[in-house]
Amino acid sequence: MFIDRVKIKVKAGDGGNGVTAFRREKFVPRGGPSGGDGGVGGDVWMEADEGYNTLLHLRYNPEHKAERGHHGEGSNRFGKDGESIVIKVPVGTQVFDAESNELICDFTEGGQRFLAAKGGKGGWGNAHFATPTRRAPKFHYTGRPGQEKELQLELKLIADVGLVGFPNAGKSTLISVISAAKPKIADYPFTTLEPNLGVVDIGDFKTFVVADIPGLIEGASTGAGLGDRFLRHVERTKLMLHLVDVSSFSGRDPVEDYEIINRELAGYDPELAKRPQVVVATKIDSLDEPERLESLKRQAEKDGKPFFAISAVANIGVQDLVFEVAKLLDISKAAAGDT
Repeated sequence: MFIDRVKIKVKAGDGGNGVTAFRREKFVPRGGPSGGDGGVGGDVWMEADEGYNTLLHLRYNPEHKAERGHHGEGSNRFGKDGESIVIKVPVGTQVFDAESNELICDFTEGGQRFLAAKGGKGGWGNAHFATPTRRAPKFHYTGRPGQEKELQLELKLIADVGLVGFPNAGKSTLISVISAAKPKIADYPFTTLEPNLGVVDIGDFKTFVVADIPGLIEGASTGAGLGDRFLRHVERTKLMLHLVDVSSFSGRDPVEDYEIINRELAGYDPELAKRPQVVVATKIDSLDEPERLESLKRQAEKDGKPFFAISAVANIGVQDLVFEVAKLLDISKAAAGDT
């Protein structure tokens, strides 16, 4: 199950208490204070792990508590520090303060760590307070409480390319052809109910990652259909492939579909409308009205967007599209100064 939004509670360990104690040994009549300090409470860390691609493991385990520090003991024995815990999250996870909705961490690469809650300091034992003028202090400090927070976690997939379009536009078929991803494919709308990631190998040890975003409909930016639950997964993509079904079987106008999806992208985030986009006419193996293809091509060229016509099922034009995507990504990386 793909879960991309969860709320969790984290509680760092409290510090251990110091202790008031005095040496009591047979031949040491004035042994003095010997109360040890308490241990430090354990921290709660979060770490991005490339082995995870969903927040499912946190949905049914929403509370995470580190070990408290052990109390100090007599004979100047300090309490043991509490054990810290590490919460693993997928790369692409954003952490918000659940109360203020402030973004406090964005995991963009594997191995990245974030201190979610810091353990409390241990209290001082009475030996800590001994001075030449105060030789027998009869008090100690208790440990400080560890930090406690409620966090909202949201996963935004990190992919180079996002596939967008109406339901049944052929997104799942395309990603299954160009990568090893095996999404559900059927001839009814909303077959895809969760994003799928696929790695496309273009040779010479070069790859790029494609995200198949569940089908959008008019009003998606305000929550219609699967709504903006999945629109945020294209926010990090460098390039979008806008798939439009040009076959007559859809019963829809390709140009109208193309314009609706672009309006929804702009309505969700104006920056998405400016993202590089390739318009891809799909299912040309079932095309029986050439004007449907030509009208979409004219509109794409009018908008200054690259245009491709493909059939993923018949493998027509797919390889040319992949090479063009790789070229556009290289241009994007060069412009951003990436190596």
